[in-house]
Amino acid sequence: MHLTIAFLVFLFSCSKDADPIPPVVITPPISTAFVSAAAVIDSMGTGFNLGNTFDYALQSTNPTSIYPIIDLYANAGMKHIRIPVTWMDGFSGNTLADARGNINFSHARFIQLKAVIDYAINKKMFVVLNTHHEHWLNNNYNGTAQYNTPFTNLWTGIATHFKDYSHLLIFEVLNEPHGLFGDWNGGASPSNSAALALTRQINKIGYDAIRATAGLNTNRVVMVSTNGLGNHNQLDDVYPSIASLPDGGSDKYLSFHVHTYDPWAFCGQTGSNASWPGSSSVANSLTTVSNYAKTLNVPVNYGEFGVGRDANALERNSNIVREYYRTMRLTCLSEKMSPTVWDDRGWFGLVNSGGTSFLHNIVPNMMAP
Repeated sequence: MHLTIAFLVFLFSCSKDADPIPPVVITPPISTAFVSAAAVIDSMGTGFNLGNTFDYALQSTNPTSIYPIIDLYANAGMKHIRIPVTWMDGFSGNTLADARGNINFSHARFIQLKAVIDYAINKKMFVVLNTHHEHWLNNNYNGTAQYNTPFTNLWTGIATHFKDYSHLLIFEVLNEPHGLFGDWNGGASPSNSAALALTRQINKIGYDAIRATAGLNTNRVVMVSTNGLGNHNQLDDVYPSIASLPDGGSDKYLSFHVHTYDPWAFCGQTGSNASWPGSSSVANSLTTVSNYAKTLNVPVNYGEFGVGRDANALERNSNIVREYYRTMRLTCLSEKMSPTVWDDRGWFGLVNSGGTSFLHNIVPNMMAP
């Protein structure tokens, strides 16, 4: 039996945005409609990131400024939202969780976060919730209890708090493992065996913590990422076999989560349209990842992709850029992968500052039949 209880959420925003959150009637999304990760990934369709908001304090976390953005994307045909969240780092020390990984569920920013999650799910959108920009972990992880315990506590808290939410809520263990997990920006080598082992270990720590909370979390989709900042080309290195998966291949609710900004000479915020590799090159790279993931029987979410604009904003308002986004979406969908475009309302922004309209016709072109 599905339980439906209407209740009013009267919430107040954090000190950064002092306006109160208006009452919102929320129907708790309690359901047992779990099928498999493959079915969920396919049903997610296309989605977007609420970037630089709950993960990085550049945009307002006041739900009243976020609801119009969700509406805009939903009306464009998008079916899911990824909400990057920094829990134990950043925000000038005003963190959601303490150094032991214990979450303050009364924190004004968490209350705002929950309101945004409820709003999206009430619109029947999938929501991907993660841990993001956790530098305390990326820069120091050594596989010991010093880091495993707080990360376990963190995910235990998140998963327990949301354990009655339906299959529309998805957990992503750790955004873009880098630093000691491996990257090309001064961290360990991404191909280093120790870095790869640490990446597998931290994914399993989070995965195990979520599954241990039982209830609906037993069959909730859990996403694990590659190192090298989530680089999609790292998938076969991080998970070279079915036996290397967190579940050993027995969990049909496991999904991969990868990113691509390749080639950076084109996609980066200082990139150039002259470095456009062509649609076939972009599509082939996605197909390669899809084909490998199929050998492990694990579906894929492309959780970030996009083209940046810094000093080259005029050049980026072009058919080449629009072709890139459309190629990414259509190729992912054709391979039964879910694409989640990055939008930070900054260098990679796709909506205006008020969230009332799209920039450069990128999204309408990308979503066109």
